[in-house]
Amino acid sequence: MTHAPTVVLAGGGTAGHINPMLAIARAIQDREPEARILTVGTENSMEATLVPEAGFEISFIPKVPFPRRPSLEALKFPLRFRGSLKQAESILRDTKADVLVGVGGYVCTPMYLAAHKLNIPVVIHEANAKPGLANKAGARKAALVATAFPDTPIAGARTVGMPMRQNIAFLNRPEAQKGSRERLGLDPDRPTLVVTGGSLGALNLNRAISEIIDEVQPAGYQLLHITGRDKALKDAAGELRQAPGYRQVEFVTSMEDVYAAADLMIVRSGAATVSEIAAVGLPAIFVPLPIGNGEQALNAQSLVSAGASILVKDSDFTASWFRANVPALLADKAKLSDMAEKSYRHGIRDASQVMAEEVLKAARA
Repeated sequence: MTHAPTVVLAGGGTAGHINPMLAIARAIQDREPEARILTVGTENSMEATLVPEAGFEISFIPKVPFPRRPSLEALKFPLRFRGSLKQAESILRDTKADVLVGVGGYVCTPMYLAAHKLNIPVVIHEANAKPGLANKAGARKAALVATAFPDTPIAGARTVGMPMRQNIAFLNRPEAQKGSRERLGLDPDRPTLVVTGGSLGALNLNRAISEIIDEVQPAGYQLLHITGRDKALKDAAGELRQAPGYRQVEFVTSMEDVYAAADLMIVRSGAATVSEIAAVGLPAIFVPLPIGNGEQALNAQSLVSAGASILVKDSDFTASWFRANVPALLADKAKLSDMAEKSYRHGIRDASQVMAEEVLKAARA
């Protein structure tokens, strides 16, 4: 191939799909500045906002979920899916795509089928330890299937890690810690716990933390509580709950500051979060989302098995469990240091670059 490659990336629906897709796109851009990069998603979705904000072009195809039970929607599915497939083919033809990269989500199935029909190579990245239906189906004819976690059950898959932003992948926590704490409004010298359920928050985590707020400072640490949008803890007068050593915010955009500030995190175990925590070498208590197909517990399994983190069921994470376990762990510097070292050893920091290299190789094949 003499011309600069055209790379089409498909995926979306959740940040867990969109962020790795954008990380791969940036790495391709860094490696091949002349490459044309187009993404494909569905309208009225997170990617419709996040992708243009990141500076990339996006096209849309209709969202056509696979029907799981007989219904009127199931009867309409074949016709609607053919429409999506036709649009997917049109996008790949019009862009003269040299390679399709899929990260999962509704949009991927028609894109994979269209690419196979047009003899366009497909490269897949599966973020979760339990693969999604679209990626499992697309993997059968893919040029490469890459996974974030070892033992992800896709035949022939290669573990490359999770594509992520470089300021997280190569974060030097000890060097960045004081500055990060100051930017987050924390004491730069005090042991720090961060609790977050992600951008949407986690009701049970917030409920448990609301009961121990007044115990934070007497126990000798400080707590940054990222409650999630519209999930702030308020008192009877409707004011934000406050206590010495306790700081709450609804959302933080600079997760690199959060990771650098923390000595320990209590967090959900989404694939990106687990991968980022390992990359930066951070001790963690993972509280998997109690709904879904159990992938969050599987995502955390390799770090838990290595002694780098602790896994607690959502229903078991109570104020009583917190009191019995967290302050003692925060006070045990040797234990935290051991967990941090084991976490860092499991981190994979070059996934974006590896994916970019493989995508461009497939484009030129």
